[in-house]
Amino acid sequence: MTITSASERRLDRPGTSGLRATFFGVWFVDLVATVLFFTVPYAYELNPVTVFLYDLFGLAGVVLAALIYAGFVIGIGYVLSRPLDVGFVVSVVVLYALFASNNVVLLVSREPLLAPIVP
Repeated sequence: MTITSASERRLDRPGTSGLRATFFGVWFVDLVATVLFFTVPYAYELNPVTVFLYDLFGLAGVVLAALIYAGFVIGIGYVLSRPLDVGFVVSVVVLYALFASNNVVLLVSREPLLAPIVP
């Protein structure tokens, strides 16, 4: 029986370095778009945690919220074993890309890419 201590166990980084770089790229675009949401009168942030932190700390709260979200994603990716970690990070990248592209289109054209369905 082999016992390994916590210092001997190494956590595997989730996905490949390119996938992690893609995650941070779309995360950064989403962060910039979210910060801009608080500076333009025609768009607003829907995430209540981000709004709460903005009310507490201003724009620094928006950055703090984004850092917390990225920390959760990276932390979960470290905990999951392969291939679940790769699938998880890929799905987060796809969602971030969708949300960030919607946010950028909304800021540029004042019309969202994905409009909510309201009866």
